[in-house]
Amino acid sequence: MKTRVFLVAALMLAALSLSPKTFAADITVSDAWARATPPKAKSAAAYLGLKNNSGEADQLIAVKSAIAKKTQIHRTSMENGIMKMGRVEGIDVPAGGMAMLKPGGHHVMFMGLKQQLKEGSHFPLTLVFAKAGEVTAMVKVMKPGGMGHHHHH
Repeated sequence: MKTRVFLVAALMLAALSLSPKTFAADITVSDAWARATPPKAKSAAAYLGLKNNSGEADQLIAVKSAIAKKTQIHRTSMENGIMKMGRVEGIDVPAGGMAMLKPGGHHVMFMGLKQQLKEGSHFPLTLVFAKAGEVTAMVKVMKPGGMGHHHHH
């Protein structure tokens, strides 16, 4: 009897190790950038690409940064011809697929900036995924008009 229980447990462990799991190494962050801000700016946004190299869908569920009092996932959308911006609970990153955070769409919002974002500088941003856990990326600060149209909250 003990041998059978041990065998079942061993088979279950083997099956678990074969199922696809998403780890931080499975998420690749590309082209993370933010625009430089004026000296007294209170908010800024960051944009980036997320690639899920695993066989399992994941979701970006939170963002953290020391540069602001609050860091959140936001989305810009058009409703009845009016541009609206607001917080979202998460962004799906499909298995083997991409999610793009870009001007006019999903973005990372920094509110209550603690410092001016200066062109040419970098700062760390921690992305929290439901399955992969935490992934830290370096965000490059571009010139104020760089990489697409302007975006303010």
